[in-house]
Amino acid sequence: MPVAASAIYFLNLRGDVLINRLYRDDVGGNMVDAFRVHIMQTKELGTCPVRQIGGCSFFYMRISNVYIVIVVSSNANVACAFKFVVEAVTLFKSYFGGAFDEDAIRNNFVLIYELLDEIMDFGYPQNLSPEILKLYITQEGVRSPFSSKAADKPVPNATLQVTGAVGWRREGLVYKKNEVFLDIVESVNLLMSSKGSVLRCDVTGKILMKCFLSGMPDLKLGLNDKIGLEKESQLKSRPAKSGKTIELDDVTFHQCVNLTRFNSEKTVSFVPPDGEFELMKYRITEGVNLPFRVLPTIKELGRTRMEVNVKVKSVFGAKMFALGVVVKIPVPKQTAKTSFQVTSGRAKYNPSIDCLVWKIRKFPGQTEPTLSAEIELISTITEKKSWTRPPIQMEFQVPMFTASGLRVRFLKVWEKSGYNTVEWVRYITKAGSYEIRC
Repeated sequence: MPVAASAIYFLNLRGDVLINRLYRDDVGGNMVDAFRVHIMQTKELGTCPVRQIGGCSFFYMRISNVYIVIVVSSNANVACAFKFVVEAVTLFKSYFGGAFDEDAIRNNFVLIYELLDEIMDFGYPQNLSPEILKLYITQEGVRSPFSSKAADKPVPNATLQVTGAVGWRREGLVYKKNEVFLDIVESVNLLMSSKGSVLRCDVTGKILMKCFLSGMPDLKLGLNDKIGLEKESQLKSRPAKSGKTIELDDVTFHQCVNLTRFNSEKTVSFVPPDGEFELMKYRITEGVNLPFRVLPTIKELGRTRMEVNVKVKSVFGAKMFALGVVVKIPVPKQTAKTSFQVTSGRAKYNPSIDCLVWKIRKFPGQTEPTLSAEIELISTITEKKSWTRPPIQMEFQVPMFTASGLRVRFLKVWEKSGYNTVEWVRYITKAGSYEIRC
């Protein structure tokens, strides 16, 4: 459920109401007194930004020397409420020359009331884009004398933006070279037992884009996801091409994606924003290609010695490589002395985190470097508990590799002027929580 706000208040640090707007009649006008008495005049002001008093919920946030308070009488989405506050402050700053404080509010009462009527209707958030609102609320705010920010230029030719059709992109953009950059960035989360069996594994990914395109282009992205390929084969009345397909879970899109077309054709079609943005996020729980296998062997030789042997095998192709590989091998707190032998990279003992830290700057594919270490421990009489071994942790980044197997089949750009574009696609896999029990 959206915010469904009953009222919004702007208070100074003394609790005086600077400006307020009632959107519903289910709360009284004196609700701000309850906030002032039960929250502002107590020591609980900075403890929790959400409080319930007398059947109403108060969501509040301090910006500069102003408290913004949203009052709701029913169950509402708290994250949406705070997102609304942040976006509203950004909007006000764009009108006030970059400043938002008590003086800016006192100098712009009429403009703020007009904006509050536009950005929220009956308690539900509406369009908060400064570029769009400035098309029909053209009044300029009283700018702070300390603000050096130049006034934003009006957006030309934006009939579609006013109607909400393409509110994330303005018309009239022109680039000498039309380029599209697409990055698929994935994080692998793994928990593996000491015997090599996978206890938990999933991949969280996102598709990042950077567009420098003229005009109002229409882009179409094709991936090797199972549902999309099956839908394409049905539309074209021919069997799907052979090859690896993946199933995407928990997919979320940027607002520019045409969801109607995605539901019917299972293709990602969109008019992109200008510059950098996140096109979509997804998660994969099956068929994960692990980039590394870790085989640890830890032997406790009495109470004063340990032997550690760790083999790390890169599973990706021999022509590929990983960068910034770090393997953190836990050791007991009473470690006194360590000696190492590594076939690649460097290793050292870090007493602040009780780990042997093994770093390999460039890790080629299909290789198996090893670390061997002898550890001397301080024998203590008071230490009676056995050492509980924390898991080995890894950090890495593998360019041009995806643990999910996701691939871009095509990226088409269409614009009425018919210009040529250059498309760049890159894959990156990083370690999320990559842990191996030892």
